[in-house]
Amino acid sequence: VQLVEAGGGLVQAGGSLRLSCQFSGGTFTSYSLGWFRRPPGKEREFVSGINWRDGKDHYISSVRDRFTISRDNNKNMVYLQMNDLRPEDTAVYYCAAGAVVVNTERHWTYWGQGTQVTVST
Repeated sequence: VQLVEAGGGLVQAGGSLRLSCQFSGGTFTSYSLGWFRRPPGKEREFVSGINWRDGKDHYISSVRDRFTISRDNNKNMVYLQMNDLRPEDTAVYYCAAGAVVVNTERHWTYWGQGTQVTVST
């Protein structure tokens, strides 16, 4: 399985970005998909995930109501729509695939290379 993220960039606070992740090399519908991020100088953290079985989505509290995860099973794509971005959202964002949505890194099997998101004041 390969995961390739795109869509990062520099945006002003209050702006929006949509990250995308192209999945290949496996059966897309058999995997839960997630987004993690690594802020500068900090550890990587779970941001959002979507279950393969029921499509239920999960978010950390700091992004709920601002970020939306979605998946397109026809295109093997997962997206993270990020609205009302804040400087504290600045991080490298990673796409991940695994069996279930959990907030711990070690339970996710495949990872993308990451895409930088920078939010300026």
